[in-house]
Amino acid sequence: MSDKLIIFDTTLRDGEQSPGASMTKDEKVRIAKVLEKMRVDVIEAGFAIASPGDFEAVQAVANTVKDSTICSLARALDKDIDRAGEALKGANSARIHTFIATSDIHMKMKLQMTPDQVVEQAVRAVKRAKKYTDDVEFSPEDAGRSDEDFLCRVIEKAINAGATTINIPDTVGYNIPHQFGATIKSLIERIPNSDKAVFSAHCHNDLGLAVANSLSAVLNGARQVECTINGLGERAGNTALEEIVMAVRTRQDEFNCDTNIDATHILSASRLVSSVTGFIVQPNKAIVGANAFAHEAGIHQDGVLKHRETYEIMRAEDVGWNANKLVMGKHSGRNAFKARLVELGVEFDSEENLNDAFRRFKELADKKHEIFDEDLQALVSETHVVQSEHIKLVSLKVTCETGEKNQATVVLSVDGTEKSMTAETSGSVDATFRAINKLLDMQVNLQLYSVSNVTQGTDSLGEVNVRLEHNGRIINGQGADTDIVIASAKAYLHALNKVLADTDRAHPQI
Repeated sequence: MSDKLIIFDTTLRDGEQSPGASMTKDEKVRIAKVLEKMRVDVIEAGFAIASPGDFEAVQAVANTVKDSTICSLARALDKDIDRAGEALKGANSARIHTFIATSDIHMKMKLQMTPDQVVEQAVRAVKRAKKYTDDVEFSPEDAGRSDEDFLCRVIEKAINAGATTINIPDTVGYNIPHQFGATIKSLIERIPNSDKAVFSAHCHNDLGLAVANSLSAVLNGARQVECTINGLGERAGNTALEEIVMAVRTRQDEFNCDTNIDATHILSASRLVSSVTGFIVQPNKAIVGANAFAHEAGIHQDGVLKHRETYEIMRAEDVGWNANKLVMGKHSGRNAFKARLVELGVEFDSEENLNDAFRRFKELADKKHEIFDEDLQALVSETHVVQSEHIKLVSLKVTCETGEKNQATVVLSVDGTEKSMTAETSGSVDATFRAINKLLDMQVNLQLYSVSNVTQGTDSLGEVNVRLEHNGRIINGQGADTDIVIASAKAYLHALNKVLADTDRAHPQI
């Protein structure tokens, strides 16, 4: 029999460290529900002590999710561990994940602690965490650049103190596959009590090797992989959950283990995370990219038509792709709308949200003859965004003429009060943003503006992503509409609403 490979998803914690990817409590709960449906073993819901918002998000996920273990990160400090334990009280199954740096450069320059002090602190942290739960994970931060003898020493002590999972992070994405795999194998062989804990890999993608390093770790004895949906994460990101799951499952001739993941929910999870964070999935992204199962070369098309496995090593349906994407039209009813969204992995937590989404669907159906799955998911995301808006778009009028300046008149509802402003400049989108800025008097800098089509055709929903900078903080916003200027206004307001709802965050990185 093959071993079980534990999937530890850190989209809600490490994935949120991506600039602009900050999520609200409700957004974290939505994503956690999809991860639970996918049968993710462990969901790292956040870093409870980072802010009141992070504490409430961990608490909300712990109180909502019943079938997955809910984890909170904590530095090797009493206050961090106590805060994590408090946030996890309502969880059916709880884990505290504590860490301390072990590389020479981190101990000397960041912690300013001796190796003996680091060992003592690690042991103290694990023992304190055990007061709240029997499931304790310990990570030696920057293990990829740590002295192996010292790693053996601190890990042995952590296991003796009660750690049941030992995570080996390649914090800065420095390792290469054969090296990282050899480290995992050596640690398991050298540490006397290694059989008392599950060894885990947490890899960053700075050199594009996060998935390769994680798979090498699995081949060398690791039985947990820490990963995120779409590879989301700080800098170049983390190990992509969908790539790990499908690589192990597709290559059972090489891997003597498999996951419990229901892969049919992978695509819906990918689209939800992309929608919530505003981080677009590139078309050639493995597993979940729009071109992942597309064949344009004639010889490839001919081969696939004759026998799928000539050029496809996985079935698109197995990860949630549906060949029949056209599902709804203007005459579709409310029950059919709800049933199709359930098939896509979307469930509504209130009748109000369902009714609002259905109203938006009817409005879209009047503009578009054909409604695709992607359109439905964009509608649902917009429904959730609107629920938390302080600033709402009431109306937008744009005039443009060749050789003349464009003019935009924006009417906004600001906490229930309508305000209007007009601005003119060389472009419709620029004029719209200038009018909003003049009306709200908010000091923000636009750093990124991108447009993509949700589906095909000139009547497709246009999806706009913006990235703003406000007082040193990066915020993403997203909007969708058949009119790209309106979509742009929605995206800009989405980001500004995040600015208004901001709480200070201080994420550690491992």
